[in-house]
Amino acid sequence: MDENNINYLDQQIDFPIKRLERRRKLLPWWVIGFIWLFLLGFLLIPVGIIMGLLNYNFEISLLGLSTNQPISLIGMFLILLFSFKGITAFALWTEKVWAVGFAKIDAIISIVICFLVMAYTLFVPRHSFSFRLELIVLFLYYYKMNQIQYDWENFESPESINHVIPEAF
Repeated sequence: MDENNINYLDQQIDFPIKRLERRRKLLPWWVIGFIWLFLLGFLLIPVGIIMGLLNYNFEISLLGLSTNQPISLIGMFLILLFSFKGITAFALWTEKVWAVGFAKIDAIISIVICFLVMAYTLFVPRHSFSFRLELIVLFLYYYKMNQIQYDWENFESPESINHVIPEAF
């Protein structure tokens, strides 16, 4: 009777595995959407600078800061911020090893700016307080980048196993 019984606990089940071919596959769809949005914003920076130099109004707005004049203190700050976000987006899209580190720095800078804008509205009498909803997305962005950082940076190494997906699932 014991001869016909098979002990399934002793047998190892080997699922066929498929490695991800691209680091980009580690990014969720909503991060990819923001990558394209900031790449577009990065491409529009020269247009904004030229229009500012020609004394035209060009609306720039990000993280609660906005201006009609690209050649102003806030305008130049927003252009620098869009540039950093554009470089980070390009690095993520082209799968640079350092891209996730830049993305985490980008998230922290953006969170700090949102908090500063919210604090500013508390202390200036003509402004009413508003909670920046971008904070929710920024915290999720930071969390996701933190979650994939090891696999992103060690994508080619054999010790990174989180980017191996069983085909059966």
